[in-house]
Amino acid sequence: MVPPGEVTKALADLGRRLSQMGSGLVLREAGGGWRLYTRPDLRPFLERYAATPSASKLSRAALEALAVVAYRQPVSRGQVSEIRGVDSEQALRTLDRRGLIDVVGHAPGPGQAVLYGTSDTFLEKLGLRSLEELPPLADHVPPPETVEALERPFRPEDPSSDSKS
Repeated sequence: MVPPGEVTKALADLGRRLSQMGSGLVLREAGGGWRLYTRPDLRPFLERYAATPSASKLSRAALEALAVVAYRQPVSRGQVSEIRGVDSEQALRTLDRRGLIDVVGHAPGPGQAVLYGTSDTFLEKLGLRSLEELPPLADHVPPPETVEALERPFRPEDPSSDSKS
């Protein structure tokens, strides 16, 4: 049996050789293993030949649900729906069918809601070794003043602001 350290070294060497010889493949660590990817600059050529109905893109709803699961896991369907503001059952079904999320447990308490988390396939598709490599969510959240200004028109009137005669 070959020690894991030797395997890792051999794979890293193979990745360097592929790069040096100008191969169309790139070897990277992803999802707890190693995966061959096509060089990014060759994507336009592959898209012409590899575009199939099964390679369709995720809908906006599915992408939003996936982002919620990725950053808040473990998370229930109800929590995903609450964060998105719309029912997310169909989006979660799509993500599950594509193998991007898995059931990771059940919430304690009444009903024991199913809890979702991202799968190894999710990490592989994004080319990540772990969830720690996800970009920080704070980079995509507006400052509190902006959120306040956006939410203000949707809040009910404050009864204490009524003028008393």
